Amino acid sequence: MPNKDPLASKISSDTYLGFDFGNKKIGVAIGQTTTGTASPLQTIRSINQRPDWDAIGKLIAEWQPAGLVVGISKQSDGSDNIITPRMRKFCRQLEGRFQLPVYQIDEALSTFEAKQLLFDELGVRAGKLWEVQDQLAAQLILQSWLNNHSSL
Repeated sequence: MPNKDPLASKISSDTYLGFDFGNKKIGVAIGQTTTGTASPLQTIRSINQRPDWDAIGKLIAEWQPAGLVVGISKQSDGSDNIITPRMRKFCRQLEGRFQLPVYQIDEALSTFEAKQLLFDELGVRAGKLWEVQDQLAAQLILQSWLNNHSSL
């Protein structure tokens, strides 16, 4: 019998997952278009510099997002940097594996901003900073996207 839970259909219609892609770890955030807010969710460690697709798949199954948002890093002049091609490949793989729309957004130093916020303003110690900075960067990426797509 199909799930008739109205909350389940609500979640799938306005929930988005945001990703801060890195070679060693990927920060993940969750946000909703109805509230227009994003929150840090978790950091997924890569396996041999490859995304942990099982962990990502579990999050997608749990949250049933309407789409995925990935921050894309570029040089200050707009050209690709050394990791940009891997970020685009990650986007293509997300779309292919999970059949969800993937939105790319300029991440504009989101990891740097996250580190600054955590270390300077909140006094998070260096060891903990390494664990949570990517989640916060993903939150900043997703929040920026939600701010520009509030009419969804």
